[in-house]
Amino acid sequence: MAELHRAAPYLVPRPIGWGNLTMTTAPITFFIVVEFKELVSGLPDPVKLGARLADMHRNTESPQSGFGFHIQTYDGARIQDVTPQEKWTPFFARLLAEAYRQDVEANGVWPELEVVYNRVQSHLIPRLIGALEEDGRSVTPVLIHGDLWDGNVCNDAETGGPWIFDCATYYAHNEMELGTWRAERHQLKADVYRREYIRNYEANELKNEWDDRILLYSAKTNFMFSACYPGGAPSREVVLNDMLYLIHKYAPWEEESEVQSQLSQL
Repeated sequence: MAELHRAAPYLVPRPIGWGNLTMTTAPITFFIVVEFKELVSGLPDPVKLGARLADMHRNTESPQSGFGFHIQTYDGARIQDVTPQEKWTPFFARLLAEAYRQDVEANGVWPELEVVYNRVQSHLIPRLIGALEEDGRSVTPVLIHGDLWDGNVCNDAETGGPWIFDCATYYAHNEMELGTWRAERHQLKADVYRREYIRNYEANELKNEWDDRILLYSAKTNFMFSACYPGGAPSREVVLNDMLYLIHKYAPWEEESEVQSQLSQL
C-alpha cells in the first residue's frame, strides 16, 4: 500500500504502520493503520476512477525493470506467484499457473478444464499475450493494485472522488488491472469503466485485441475466487467458457476430433 500511495496519494490512503497483536495467541494476528478517510459506499465515478488509475500506472517504474514484486504478496488470503521476471508473457503464464494450481487443490481436477487450460498455456498465451512482445513490441511494467473490484474502492464523502485499498500489488502489464473488473460477479464489469481507463491510458498494440487480453487476464482472479469457495463458486465454469471462446478465436485445435480424443482418454 505504501508503494501505491507514493505513486498516487490522491487515490491511495497513506499507510501509517503495521505490526502483530501481542495479546493474541493463535492464530498470529496482524494489524495495519491507515490514515482516516470519511467514505460513502457506492460505485466510483468511471471518469474519475479511469483518469486517476491511469495516472497511478504512469507514475510507477519497476526498480528492476521487470515484472513481479520484491516481497511475497497475496490475493486476499491466497498466495500469488510474483517471482520477478524480465518478460511479461512467461510471468503471466506462471501467475496463472499458480492460481490454477490452487483451484485444483481446492476443487479437484475437472478433466474438461484441464484440457482447455493446457491449451491456454501451450498455445493461447503465446499467441494472445506473446504478441505483445514480438516484432519490436514490448510491455512496460507498472505497479497495479492487483485486486481492484468494487469491494476495494469507495468514494470520498466530501469530494466524491475514489479511494482504493486492500491491494494485491505487483508490477504487471497495466491491462492486467482491468482483468479483475472483467469478472462477471463484479459490478465494475460495466464497459464504461474499461472505456474510461483506455481513454486515459492507450491500449497496447495490438489494440483490436485488448478486450480479449483482459478477458484472459480475468482467469487469474476467477481461479483465485474459485479456490476460496470449494465446490460453490460458479467462476470455475466461467473460466472454462471464457477460455474456450478465446481458444476458438486465437488458437483453435487443428481438428475438433483432437480435443475429443484428449477428453476421451481422461
